Amino acid sequence: MNISKEQFKDDYQKAFTNMYASTLEGGSSTQQYTALGTLLRSYVAEYWRDERERYIKEGQKQVFYFSIEFLPGKFLENNANNMDILDIVEEGCKELGLDFDEITAAEAEPAIGNGGLGRLASCYMDAGASLGYPLHGNGIRYRHGLFRQKIVDGYQAELPDNWLRHRNAWEVRDHKSSVLVRFGGNVYLDGFHPVYEDTDDVVAVAYDIPMIGYHLSTVNTMRLWSAEVPPEEEEEGLASKEKYEAVDEITEFLYPDDSSYEGKLLRLKQEYFFVSAGIQTIMKSFKRYQISPKDLSEKIAIHINDTHPALAIPELMRILLDEEKLTWDQAWEITINTCAYTNHTVLREAMETWRCDMVKKLIPRIYMIIEEIDRRYVEQNKPIYGDELVQSTRPIQDDYLHMAHLAIIGSHSVNGVAGLHSKILSEDVLRDFSEMTPHKFNNKTNGISQRRYLHVANPELRELISECIGEDWLTNPASMKVLLAYQNDQSVLSKLADIKHQNKEKLAQYIKENNGIEVNTDAIFDVLIKRLHAYKRQHLQLLHIIHLYFYLKDNPQADFQPRVFIFGAKAAPSYVFAKDVIKVINEVAETINNDPDCKDKLQVVFIENYGAALAELIIPAAEISEQISLAGKEASGTGNMKMMLNGALTMGTLDGANVEINSFVGDENMFVFGLRKEEVDRYNERASYNSKDLYKSDAKIKRVVDSLVDGTFPRIQIEGQTIYDHLITHNDEYYALKDFHSFVEAQEKAAKLYKNKDEWNKKSLINIANSGPFSADYAVQRYASEIWIAQPKAMRTDKSIVTSHDEPM
Repeated sequence: MNISKEQFKDDYQKAFTNMYASTLEGGSSTQQYTALGTLLRSYVAEYWRDERERYIKEGQKQVFYFSIEFLPGKFLENNANNMDILDIVEEGCKELGLDFDEITAAEAEPAIGNGGLGRLASCYMDAGASLGYPLHGNGIRYRHGLFRQKIVDGYQAELPDNWLRHRNAWEVRDHKSSVLVRFGGNVYLDGFHPVYEDTDDVVAVAYDIPMIGYHLSTVNTMRLWSAEVPPEEEEEGLASKEKYEAVDEITEFLYPDDSSYEGKLLRLKQEYFFVSAGIQTIMKSFKRYQISPKDLSEKIAIHINDTHPALAIPELMRILLDEEKLTWDQAWEITINTCAYTNHTVLREAMETWRCDMVKKLIPRIYMIIEEIDRRYVEQNKPIYGDELVQSTRPIQDDYLHMAHLAIIGSHSVNGVAGLHSKILSEDVLRDFSEMTPHKFNNKTNGISQRRYLHVANPELRELISECIGEDWLTNPASMKVLLAYQNDQSVLSKLADIKHQNKEKLAQYIKENNGIEVNTDAIFDVLIKRLHAYKRQHLQLLHIIHLYFYLKDNPQADFQPRVFIFGAKAAPSYVFAKDVIKVINEVAETINNDPDCKDKLQVVFIENYGAALAELIIPAAEISEQISLAGKEASGTGNMKMMLNGALTMGTLDGANVEINSFVGDENMFVFGLRKEEVDRYNERASYNSKDLYKSDAKIKRVVDSLVDGTFPRIQIEGQTIYDHLITHNDEYYALKDFHSFVEAQEKAAKLYKNKDEWNKKSLINIANSGPFSADYAVQRYASEIWIAQPKAMRTDKSIVTSHDEPM
């Protein structure tokens, strides 16, 4: 974008005055941010409008990515970077006497996502726009999102995350795109025409956010839906207080507590709400192509990100049958050709199901269609595949709707998100489906946005890489491999170490201000940041920390490599084990951080309210990237890719995308430990693992585990017992004790290597150089060419975005 610094300064002052009738320097940081974000959005408004029109005019196929969560992080810096004006904005603010860091800090992080699922969706939005693909998001505009985490007396407390307290500078309310979503009531067929009675109607109102591509290559749309009472009910005074409350709660919180029937019903209502709204508006926009509905899949692709949007399949069928008047066979063929599904879990217990009576009561017409999908599936496939296979794969089983089954049956493509994950799906978790329709199954390893997690989050490293190998890597990340030529260049390695230390200092300052702990920045920064769950095994790291604590107590004069362990994680409010792990981490930290024997040697920090914005501070400072899930349990992981990109060495099992990272960097440039998936499978098949025997026979393990309940760490009587029971009484479901010694050995290897700084820095550079193939750009290209069959637009000649690359993986 061509704009001078002087023009920006003038525009910014005018924009602020127009909004607040005040001088810029007299405004609060929140006002300064809001005016700046609004100004930047105005700069791309024409691009955004023109791109919407161009997609239709040129007949370009558009892709709609349905996800119940997005985790975009803060927009300001990333958008300014993609608009090529970040330097101008920073310098302009400085000349206006403003603190740009304070302005960016004032931006509220959109609380519309939780973890990897939402972050992946947002990385793909960035990549799609940057490569010129017409890729749009469809989700929910949660007013409070998940929750804001506070640590109170070591416990997680959940507070409302009111991210919309101040206006969202990036969104545009599009009232004309509002649609009606029907719940409840009675539905019957008059011939083939459905008749609705006594429905509980809700209006879905669109809020659009521009997805700005790198070098302003294109501007796509992330559409978020908000629930409102129908205007006619408001105007005529027909809506009761209860109706307002019921409508408000639909878009109040991400993942409402579903431990009760009412909570489950609300979750299901959310899922249908944003799916119905999105499908309806897609079909309206499709009309502008002026072609037959039978050709829908030539112009539209709908991607189902995990099972939450699987109701897109019967909703699309509803519109094709009831409104477009197509036959069932016509509608079904169109639906399958249009929809594709990404699976994100190998945990059978995490496969989403709904009670049929609940679905029938809440969305009766949709349930009628699902019943017919189920009936026809059985009728058509039983003669071919036999009763056993068909019964195990049908959508409705034992009065439950299996959402993954619905998604697979109604899609033309089913993909996993890492090589190992996809193999497990096709050979184990979804084997029956794979045997019946092997052509549907494929792998698309996850990717990350290098623009956000390196260009913006770590500008000093970005400059060093460009200084070494030029700037082609900025748009062609695979060319980062050229950096390998510098793995023995002491000058480059020294600069790399200096950049890492600067990032550690920044994080240390944050920790001091927010946790009151002064951490040793010469220590290894060992980072474990991800959603807290037993299979991710934060408790294994906890056991390792306790082991090191005992070692220091026994050997206070030992030559010990200093280590700072950094945790960031939220636990689901109803997940007792996860919340107890947080409490124990904090109490162990309290003991260790106040023990003179551990001073500047061993420190533990739990950073509260971990999210996308904090990730951009923590990841550049990480030196060890902890990816320690039990082999065969993590679908992919993307934190492993982000920290690798920033020079951290992976400490991990051969699980998820760790396997592919290992194939690029080799065993010698990461720390591999633990059981392989095949070994885990053998233990499970034979039921031969006995954690209690291991605990009784191994003095080191026993001492560490006993410390959870013997008073070594005060104030964890209940929480420590929970973890103890998980490990011993309930037989250590995720094999933490079995992997303990292997983990400790890998950690000792890392500590020893860290003493040789040149060798450590060399391995850090090797990781950075091999991180290019994990760019979301390549992942999106594979989705586009192999699943969506969508093409990027021809880029403007004054832009340097690359739209095709050699296959990197």
